Amino acid sequence: MQQTLSIIKPDAVKKGVIGKILDRFESNGLRIAAMKKIQLSTEDAKAFYAVHKDRPFYGELVEFMTSGPVVVSILEGENAVAKNRELMGATNPKEAAPGTIRADFADSIDANAVHGSDSLENATIEIAFFFSNREIL
Repeated sequence: MQQTLSIIKPDAVKKGVIGKILDRFESNGLRIAAMKKIQLSTEDAKAFYAVHKDRPFYGELVEFMTSGPVVVSILEGENAVAKNRELMGATNPKEAAPGTIRADFADSIDANAVHGSDSLENATIEIAFFFSNREIL
């Protein structure tokens, strides 16, 4: 049983599609082990995306992720990391397969509706960034 982190980004929250996205996870065998709606501070966003700090899009990413509330959740299930990435679709929604979250709900490569851990190792780090052990059920 694996766990992975999911973030429903400000663009999708603003569109009111939180429930539709969560249904995709649950309908495909992923259980929500923890979830909360939060507003990231600039410091939080910079720390979470520090791996991208030298990339040209870093400043815009931080600005976007602090532009409104996000919903962070821990998804749990068989091969949760791979399953979540499959459900999300390609980072660029124009390249995402039909029926994926990004194909259906994202506007652009920048406003791409969701984030998901890219490895089990990063899932552990990302989950610990947002959740304490007592919040995970």
